Amino acid sequence: MKTIVCVLACMCVSSYSLPPDKIHAFHIIKTRSIDLNNAYGLAMETRLEKSVEPTGYRLELEPYLEDAIFEGHVSINVTWLEDADTISVHCAHEIEITESEVKAYIPSNSKELQKIPIKRMNTDPKKPIVTLRLEKVVPKSSIGFINFSFKGNMETSSTEAFFKTIYVTDQEVERMVAGTQLRPNNARRMFPCFDEPGYKTPFELSVVRPRGMVALSNTPVARSEDINGEPNAVWDHFERTPPMSTFTLGLIIAELKQLGESTRYKDENGNDIELRVWGRPEYLQALEGVNEKVAQVFGEVANFWQVPLPLHRLDIVALPSYFGIRPADNWGLIVFRESDLSSRGYLQLAQEISYQWLGALATPAWWSDAHLNKALVGYLAAEIAFKINNGSEMEERWPMTVLYSLYYEFSKRYPHSRITGMKQETACTKIELLFRMFNYTIGGDTFKKGMKMFIESKKFKTFTGDDIWNALNAAAISDGKIPKDVDVKTVASSWIEKDRLPLITVKRNYDTNSAMVTQKVYLRERPHDVPDAAKMLWWAPLVMARGDNLDFTNTTPVAWMRNHKDLNLVNLPDKNHFIIVNPEEIAPFPVNYEKDNWNLLSAYLQSEQRTKIPELTRAKLLHDAWNLAYAGELSFATAFNMTLFMRHERHHLVWDPVFTMIDHIGRHICSSIHDKFRAYVRILLTPLYTELTKEVRDDEENWKKNLRSLTKTFLCRAGYKPCVMESQEQYAKWIQAPNPDEGNPTSNQYICPVFKWGTQKEWDFGLQRVINFPPSRKQSERTYLLKTLAGCPVDEYKVHKLLNITVLEGNGNFTETDLFLIFSMLTGNSQGYTALFHFLNDNWDVLKEKFSSKTNIWDNLITSATSQFTTQAGLELVSNLYVAHQGEFGSAEHIIEKSMRNIREEAKWSAENLPVIEKWLDDYLSKADVKDDQFVRN
Repeated sequence: MKTIVCVLACMCVSSYSLPPDKIHAFHIIKTRSIDLNNAYGLAMETRLEKSVEPTGYRLELEPYLEDAIFEGHVSINVTWLEDADTISVHCAHEIEITESEVKAYIPSNSKELQKIPIKRMNTDPKKPIVTLRLEKVVPKSSIGFINFSFKGNMETSSTEAFFKTIYVTDQEVERMVAGTQLRPNNARRMFPCFDEPGYKTPFELSVVRPRGMVALSNTPVARSEDINGEPNAVWDHFERTPPMSTFTLGLIIAELKQLGESTRYKDENGNDIELRVWGRPEYLQALEGVNEKVAQVFGEVANFWQVPLPLHRLDIVALPSYFGIRPADNWGLIVFRESDLSSRGYLQLAQEISYQWLGALATPAWWSDAHLNKALVGYLAAEIAFKINNGSEMEERWPMTVLYSLYYEFSKRYPHSRITGMKQETACTKIELLFRMFNYTIGGDTFKKGMKMFIESKKFKTFTGDDIWNALNAAAISDGKIPKDVDVKTVASSWIEKDRLPLITVKRNYDTNSAMVTQKVYLRERPHDVPDAAKMLWWAPLVMARGDNLDFTNTTPVAWMRNHKDLNLVNLPDKNHFIIVNPEEIAPFPVNYEKDNWNLLSAYLQSEQRTKIPELTRAKLLHDAWNLAYAGELSFATAFNMTLFMRHERHHLVWDPVFTMIDHIGRHICSSIHDKFRAYVRILLTPLYTELTKEVRDDEENWKKNLRSLTKTFLCRAGYKPCVMESQEQYAKWIQAPNPDEGNPTSNQYICPVFKWGTQKEWDFGLQRVINFPPSRKQSERTYLLKTLAGCPVDEYKVHKLLNITVLEGNGNFTETDLFLIFSMLTGNSQGYTALFHFLNDNWDVLKEKFSSKTNIWDNLITSATSQFTTQAGLELVSNLYVAHQGEFGSAEHIIEKSMRNIREEAKWSAENLPVIEKWLDDYLSKADVKDDQFVRN
């Protein structure tokens, strides 16, 4: 057994130098603040003993790039917080400790450095922890250092921990890169350390690099030193860092060149920092303009925090062959993938620079606080991106993109049925929106003041959520921006602790110009049988815009729902003027009104005054109305009335929820109403598409391209003849190709319209291409073709033919995976799942026998064929099938029983709403100028 000598040595805490005999012992030649998917697991990680804490690191690294190995030495200054005869540090199993030494100054004899023998060094087989067991107890208040010599392999299969990658230059020459990505807990994979975010200490790093390469780290190089006998290697000794966590340590060794001149950023808050951008020489042209972007974003972030970074320099690197999912945002050294840094946007750059303050200067105390850190940075970055270029890279759609997803998720009967990591992301998104809510309700200046108070008090330290909320509360009270009985932490907790959102309902009394406001859990998915729903209450700010004095700049709440079910609002406008509660989606909740207020809103939106209501609020009114109708809280007649102004609406943000609405209702209505609804969609979309196609430019904004594409897609679904004819013309090129199985010259956008509205011959041609599909071609092309063959047709004959060939005939060109795909695609519309049901019913005995030993396919078939019906007629079909074959379903018995339970709920909804929808469509179409000559009929 190898003997490892461990000597405890306590030295002056202010010293971070290695012993003289170690100075030249070696020679050579991503990421988020804390990623949530990792953070969830790390929150349960075993923590180190608290008897000893680090106060500084002196780290030397010698990577051998050719061999992808490294050696190193670390001297860790420590202080004993209590009497202890053990020391535990993090060290990955793949790191080999070749020598250990600990020395200490004992308080009773503080002038004498003592060696303390080690009984043994234990490595935990299940955890990356090494424990040094000492011969005697070291008393509390001793100070000293631990020395470790170690070696390990560089990571070559990923850009994590201490990695080495290779890239090829434009001259076809291979080049090597060494770098680190130590988030969230990868420092232990590079050297023995106290690898927890709460241990914030200075680092002194020395590294040996090839003479022709550049070494970058958290701080500038203090001095470089030649190595005797090794003319091609150089020691770089970096300046001492501020106190920081191990995961913010960074290192890059590569053949890099600086982009242009450095930018010096100085401001009245005390920032005086050099900003540099680096890349490989042949890539610098692609980085043109990045210096200016970095300076602009850094200035905005620094202006927000108003607390200087304790750094002399910030390096931004476009690193070749770095393939981390996220940038490595080390303190003072941010590493991007080349394509990420050369992109035009500002959002990601704002996020990574924000982490220099929130994450590095102030650090989450433990992984469980990671979501708060990410949420605040996400909010700040979005605001900065909007300030710089109106959020063009997000097409101005933030916060709608995240907010609408939140509404859908939290209104489900069982939210978070997805993977845990997605649950963490959703929780983070909600907190991001809470920061936005507080920024509105207490005011931007007060919000910034609170954030400055927070970061100032926690620099070089760690924080929890309470620290942020308390700082915001103190600022709000100081500025008189919040009632004395409203506490920011209490408000935030009422939102964070629930995987739900409230629905606020405002019922006006026009005789007294008042309103009763109530809150309850917002549930869209039926049945609404959520446990403890009646007990769920929120502290919700009620911001209001009035039709008699429209002012969307005043975002101070007129009242707060103080964790009560209801409250009364007074001094409201008269019966001729609407009110809008929660304009601009200030807080994450939908709002319902009584019918009269909705009618006032609908009438105003149809007038030329509609643009006095901001586009985000117009979108909210539309989105709320439709989702409340789906939830059973509002008549669909009112929801449809709220769409009437869309014939004149041209802003893409307002159109955003419309396409979702069209898709959702198309899935819910029965086939007898489909033609009427399609006619309505045609009337709604045709004016927009006509205008969008008047002038098409190559340099137009992305939002316009995307809006045109979406409009065209939905018009094609509705049978718009110009679209169908264009699709058939393009599809004909494939039919006429001499060797059609060699490739498809037709763009995917043209396939579905042909299969939906085209001829049987055209559909048969597509089916034959799937059957003949060569294995040498990309299988993703075949998958797309099969998806559209199954999911697009409205003609039952096509569906039955596909099912006969793939299921009954057992054509060998189709796999079980193909069957799953076909079944899934048929559930997307009523024609599809109805045809699948009849296929199952008509061929029961054959199918039952065929899949008797393949329960996975059988179960999937029963699910797809029975679960999507939404009407009483559909319930009768499924119930009759169940009665006719009761006891024959086998493994799918519980599936059809569940289908019937769900259909009963859907049938109730359909019975209540489909007659309303049909009547509204009948009334509207009877008055509308319907020009159906431009549309294909079934």
